[in-house]
Amino acid sequence: MMCEIINIPVINTVPSTADILRAQGISKNEVPNRKTVVLIDETIQRLMNTIRPVGILLGISKDDFAVIYEGEGMNEPQAPLGRIFGFGDDLAIFIVTLGESVSREISDHFNNKDLALASMLDSAASEAAEMAAANIESHYRSYLKRIGRLDVSTGIMRFSPGYCGWHIGAQKKLFDFLKPHQIGVALNDSLLMQPLKSISGVIVSGRKEIFNFDDSFSFCADCITHSCQDRIKAIYEKEQFN
Repeated sequence: MMCEIINIPVINTVPSTADILRAQGISKNEVPNRKTVVLIDETIQRLMNTIRPVGILLGISKDDFAVIYEGEGMNEPQAPLGRIFGFGDDLAIFIVTLGESVSREISDHFNNKDLALASMLDSAASEAAEMAAANIESHYRSYLKRIGRLDVSTGIMRFSPGYCGWHIGAQKKLFDFLKPHQIGVALNDSLLMQPLKSISGVIVSGRKEIFNFDDSFSFCADCITHSCQDRIKAIYEKEQFN
């Protein structure tokens, strides 16, 4: 069963200007002024100088993942992942981080009352962490293709504790399996990861139709982005086999 530590090229995790503006709540139809453009350029440069994206990826059986998924027994009964992973063909758990330096940089700017740069760098780093997780997902897709476990009927989607009804308490057992101290990630008493710009979860591979679910569950009301629907749509729109 695969187990890898993956160093991700920084350039693969640098968000676009449009992504940073969106994360800052600025409409794509709004033309940024010169001051904002300069701030974005500085943000991207500081981001590239401080992030060190790395992830750990571990293939896992359904039985072992069932233990992780159950966590502390506090999942929502209708959480989609509880159904999806049982129908999946292959599963892998992961943790990815940007490292501690960028978090310190953000804190320093907040402490120094440089709020515009601090806020924009914080948003950019969150986008970069998502891109790092997408890189891990892409790496797993390439692995499955290489070993003949991926074809045109296959979809791949990742899920993280704390979202879509999967309780954050699953972090404890996820960490027990992955032992992410190898990449410098720890779990605090509040179940938050340190460094903060880190993402954990599971990647499920299986027939595309198993991923179909809507966002009308009661717990969906707490979600701001409803990004699950975009990711489900992407499974069908892009050829994940490539």
